[in-house]
Amino acid sequence: MGQLRNKLAKKIKSLRGDETQREFARKLGISKSSLHRIEMKEQNVGLDTLEEFCRRLKCDISDLFD
Repeated sequence: MGQLRNKLAKKIKSLRGDETQREFARKLGISKSSLHRIEMKEQNVGLDTLEEFCRRLKCDISDLFD
């Protein structure tokens, strides 16, 4: 499994904090099941989706891959 996928999953879980997956998925503009698969490192995430995450989270792409 890819190192970037692992980093993204860890960061997304960290950013979600105590929010439910449903609440955080709504914030990201994706379904709860997509968020679950991202956090479980089971879903590839395209550049357009990453850009949308950054827009919605008001961060840079590098912030998602510390």
